Amino acid sequence: MPGRVADGAAREETRVNTVHRGGMATAKPVIVYPPDEQGGRRVRVDGAILGLAYGVRDVSAFMQEAGLQSFDEMDVVRSALIEWRGGGPDVWTH
Repeated sequence: MPGRVADGAAREETRVNTVHRGGMATAKPVIVYPPDEQGGRRVRVDGAILGLAYGVRDVSAFMQEAGLQSFDEMDVVRSALIEWRGGGPDVWTH
């Protein structure tokens, strides 16, 4: 199954690179920060804060707004391009 993950990651990287034209793409261009007191997590894509997410659905919406229209909730959970700080996609409380 490692081949499937690598193939999916390559497709995601191609999509993310289209968002970052003119900038340097990093290994993990998306960072989801630890939850605040209200459970919101800042979402940063290539250095720009897109907003506060209160669940995986919100992260998916931010990714779509950033140009990854086909990025859904399962992509968010599985993506090797997202760095989760302060807990993974199942952590939304402080």
